Amino acid sequence: MAEDPTVSVSRDYLSTIEKKVKDLNSLIEVSSIISSTLDFSDLITLVMEKSKTVIQAEACSILLYNREINKLEFAVALCEKHPDSERLKGITLDMGQGIAGWVAEHRKPLIIENAQDDSRFYREADKLTGFETRSIVAAPLLGRSGLVGVAELLNPKNKDSFDGYDAEIFQALCRQVAVAIENALFHRAAVEQERLNRELEVAAIVQKSFLPESPVLEKGNVRVSAISIPASQVGGDVYDFLDLGGEKIGVLIGDVSGKGVSAALYMAKVVSEFRNIAYRTDSPDETLQQLHARLSSSPRGMFLTCIYGIVNTLTGKARLSVAGHPPFFHIHEGKAEVVALPSGPPLGILDSEYPVESVSLSGGSKIILLTDGVFDAKNSAGTRLGFEQATALVRDHADGDNIIQIIADSVDTYAQNIKPADDLTLVQIEMNKR
Repeated sequence: MAEDPTVSVSRDYLSTIEKKVKDLNSLIEVSSIISSTLDFSDLITLVMEKSKTVIQAEACSILLYNREINKLEFAVALCEKHPDSERLKGITLDMGQGIAGWVAEHRKPLIIENAQDDSRFYREADKLTGFETRSIVAAPLLGRSGLVGVAELLNPKNKDSFDGYDAEIFQALCRQVAVAIENALFHRAAVEQERLNRELEVAAIVQKSFLPESPVLEKGNVRVSAISIPASQVGGDVYDFLDLGGEKIGVLIGDVSGKGVSAALYMAKVVSEFRNIAYRTDSPDETLQQLHARLSSSPRGMFLTCIYGIVNTLTGKARLSVAGHPPFFHIHEGKAEVVALPSGPPLGILDSEYPVESVSLSGGSKIILLTDGVFDAKNSAGTRLGFEQATALVRDHADGDNIIQIIADSVDTYAQNIKPADDLTLVQIEMNKR
């Protein structure tokens, strides 16, 4: 029987094969890491630790590309000898700034054998950490959506071979890193959106609990009704009806600054404070002054525009005070009149007086209060409805039995199903016909 042929190979060749097998196993390990977690912080740390080991570098870093500001931001920096590398996380680089900025701008890898002699080298990083950068290998992280960031290896052991095999290994690692980062960022965004959705659901429930149980209040000769349509899940508009006892009811309409959860929480505070004050005061101006005092300690930039009126349910006399809120409509004898009462500033901004003015309701006459979501509505061309057109709309339907519903429907038709940018609220105070 013939003996198997024996093949002799050099130790260098065998070492090369062993290194390639080891590097291939490392790439497989990186793939396994990518599949094992979607936690962004854990993932990039694990991947870069493995990359640093494979390439045998003293330190490594990843800078992520922030599209909103068009800058690179340090996301992770690993260096066992210099734990101060964590201080780099507050640094941002412009596109083209430093080695990483150049790589990001040109979308090309770069090998710098002597960093200290390169005019592009960003020296502040070494000053912050105490690390001495001698050589750099940097490559762009390119994903499905384009530039993700830049990966850097500092002081690699075999920098002389980076124009060949080691460069290919590093770029293969970078491709995997880019995919891993994109997946982790997409996951983080989805988790954050889910968290926000849950917060909005809770805020919407809380907000709804502070509105009147019924959008209609009838007492004596007066009927009050409301329509409120938030622009999103939670809104910044507020309205309230109060039975103040005797022959009086209180009617509030308002618009808080801001949107989303912060506006919803502020609105809840407004309603709670308003009710506490309104049941103990007999004048609209005093109510607004006390409410302003309580809102003035709110976070900067939060304020409330509103109209508050106390209506006599037998005589129809309404006493009203205004805090920076849009004019309203008084409909009587089939005609609609724009009423712009003297006003103080929005509540929560400046101490001021809030003059009290009277409007008398007779049989069949109405007061229509509204927020700016009515006339700020836009159509598909981006054109606002505007106050003049809103006024014409009210005048055209002054004889309508349910005019606030007509207005709301007309605004919706005008907007052509375009998502509204602002909340819309309408309140109608009507004196029954005798």
